[in-house]
Amino acid sequence: MNEKKACSSKQKNLSDYQRRRIEENRQKAINLRQARLLTHPYSSDKKQTETAVSVNNVIKVSGTKYIDSGGGFLIEQRTNPTEDETSERLESIQESDTVPVPIEYDECLECGDRFADSYLFNTFNYSVCDACREPDGQHSLITRTEAKQQYLLKDCDLDRREPALKYISRKNPHNVRWGEMKLYLHLQIEQRALEIWGSEEKLMREKEEREEKREILKVKKYNKRLKELRMDVRSSLYDKTVQVHVHSFGDSEVYNEVEDNYTRSCEFCGYSETFEKM
Repeated sequence: MNEKKACSSKQKNLSDYQRRRIEENRQKAINLRQARLLTHPYSSDKKQTETAVSVNNVIKVSGTKYIDSGGGFLIEQRTNPTEDETSERLESIQESDTVPVPIEYDECLECGDRFADSYLFNTFNYSVCDACREPDGQHSLITRTEAKQQYLLKDCDLDRREPALKYISRKNPHNVRWGEMKLYLHLQIEQRALEIWGSEEKLMREKEEREEKREILKVKKYNKRLKELRMDVRSSLYDKTVQVHVHSFGDSEVYNEVEDNYTRSCEFCGYSETFEKM
């Protein structure tokens, strides 16, 4: 009697979740017993009317699936845990094991909202959220070659000047065998050009001066090439087989008594010269 009273008092002290677990375990034991009886067709118990279906080591009894472990017992297969089981698992996690991770927020330069993650910030370290990003507009990309030509930048301006500009590498769309392209954020290239040249007017003036020098060099190169072509044409028309002219004076010497010298003339070209005899 005392044992029955103790059991009844313990049952009263059980929670709803513990009672539900006890009932589930009892039902599980009944299902397992029925499964064992059904798997032995020569069992003496003929009153069992339920059937068990076995497919790929999975036995289904009364809507519950069990996995045959091969070691003499069955394991219940569960799909989704109940809410009580989920809460029990969450409560079992100790608070000392969790480490809080601080989240850093940045302010968008366009709209002013705070964000924790964005494509432009992760790729180019440029504080603009994804909602304000305009890939075909002000946030477009520019190749390294175009940046150097349009903004008169050098390799050291892009790589060594602090802070070094970030870029992404893409395959060349014109020919896959060529080297990969380096794409920079257009806004950052413009800012770097203003840091170097001071203002947009100075940059435009420098570009004009360089363009004028380039045109002068182009004209000089053209004139030099034209002169070389003319010399080539003239040299091809000149007959190099003609011999050098040699004067032939013959006996045309004439003595001048007043100046005491002689004069003679060439019989072919009319050249005349004056000389003295010792």
